[in-house]
Amino acid sequence: MGDRIKLTYAFDAYCGWCYGFGPALHEFAEANAERIDLRVLSGGLFTTGAPIAAYPHISEANDRISQLTGVTFGEGYLRLLAEGSAVMDSTDAATGLVALGHSLDAAAALQRAWYRDGRSLSDPQVYRDLAAELGLDSDAVAAAYANPATRNTAHADFREVRKLGVQGYPTLLLHTEHGTHRLGGPTSTASKLTRALEQHLATQQA
Repeated sequence: MGDRIKLTYAFDAYCGWCYGFGPALHEFAEANAERIDLRVLSGGLFTTGAPIAAYPHISEANDRISQLTGVTFGEGYLRLLAEGSAVMDSTDAATGLVALGHSLDAAAALQRAWYRDGRSLSDPQVYRDLAAELGLDSDAVAAAYANPATRNTAHADFREVRKLGVQGYPTLLLHTEHGTHRLGGPTSTASKLTRALEQHLATQQA
């Protein structure tokens, strides 16, 4: 078997379009599991400390995300959105992703906690609960989340995403010996992502 295909998924746990893209990306990853290595990096979308009410476009965007991707937003999240005081801290969420292991399953669990249940990704208990959900050691994950080195790694992820030239989220990147290429977009289906991958690979081999 040849070398595995390297992909990077640049996302943010507080990105609604990433939430919408998640099911298709998971289906794509499962369909191509035998040949790809997919790493997940956080991008740092919300770092100002402003409450969610400061982003009035979110409700309209959520409607469009649901219309185009089929995802639904949970009652817990909708109540929180209506109340308006919750703060989306992408650095805390990125630290949590590092603590949970940078996996696609961890990224999805973070987004379910926020977009379905309305749980703050700045709450350490969330990471204990998600660790249990993912079959990880809750104490180890909680300790990692509290460790300053984990937050440093989250900031390093932000820097790497910028270095890769990512302009928005979600972004799925294919790495080849000829460079880095974007695959699909936030409304791409799993089959379209696979076709895009095949096309890029065929071009590289031509």
